[in-house]
Amino acid sequence: MTALDATAGDSAQPSAHSEVAAAEPAAVGMQAGDPAILGLPSFIVGSVVLGLALVGVVPAGAVGAALPIILAATSAGLFLATIWAALVGQSAVAGVFGIFAGFWFSYSLLLLGLFHNWLAIATGAAVHSQELFLTTWLIVIVMLTLATLRLPLAFTLVFVLIDVALLLLLLATANASTGLVKTAGYVVLAFAAVGVYLFFNTASLATGGKAIPLGRPIMR
Repeated sequence: MTALDATAGDSAQPSAHSEVAAAEPAAVGMQAGDPAILGLPSFIVGSVVLGLALVGVVPAGAVGAALPIILAATSAGLFLATIWAALVGQSAVAGVFGIFAGFWFSYSLLLLGLFHNWLAIATGAAVHSQELFLTTWLIVIVMLTLATLRLPLAFTLVFVLIDVALLLLLLATANASTGLVKTAGYVVLAFAAVGVYLFFNTASLATGGKAIPLGRPIMR
């Protein structure tokens, strides 16, 4: 059971059910374990590369080459984590990872199309396309944020920071503001750091350690 599911503890099952469960073979492979051990680092690597690119750590040419590739790898890892979570019945985990897998995959395709002019559209149309993309995903992630307020506070913090980063990128795109782009980059690095904290919790539990405090949920 992951921290995403820890807020919805099940009541004790009847003894007959317990005896049947005890007689069944233990789950192995992808039918056991915690999919967050794969999903979180996949999410972190995409967040770090995006944040570094937005704050201008590397030249623009290097961004066009590396960013879409790493974001594609991020989406692949998240899709695998989504399937794993679905197999073990963790619907909340599967939903979260699946949403972000879709975001990173579509973002990598958008960037590839814009960097290499595959879309064959004028500059103005490209700006409007980015605005539409960012607006759509901002709505979806805000929805996710509000729908998961029963999760530990650390997860809500990640989602809120993602909302802020998307809003800043939308405003930066609409106003051609490099300052807002850099600010969005720092926010992206901030939610990547919270993701690292969540990964340490998952890794600690996976290696037999204790859980790290994740904060109380906003809603009960």
